[in-house]
Amino acid sequence: MEEEALKINVEQALKEIRPFLQKDGGDISLVEITKDTVSIQLEGACIGCNVNQMTLKNGVEATIKKHAPQIKRVVEVNGISF
Repeated sequence: MEEEALKINVEQALKEIRPFLQKDGGDISLVEITKDTVSIQLEGACIGCNVNQMTLKNGVEATIKKHAPQIKRVVEVNGISF
């Protein structure tokens, strides 16, 4: 899949998950896509949330993989990978 189409698919996945994060006072943004890895940044209440690792693995990563199956992992910009 070409890079622009991949970015559109990842952005669509983030758009799908964003309302759930915003409902709890947080948000998410795409930092970059490198090969099979998506780097994201959690924002707002998501930064200090004690369930953000579960949110990333079960929510964000699953949603991104649904829209872009070639993505193998999601990494938070602070270096934590899931």
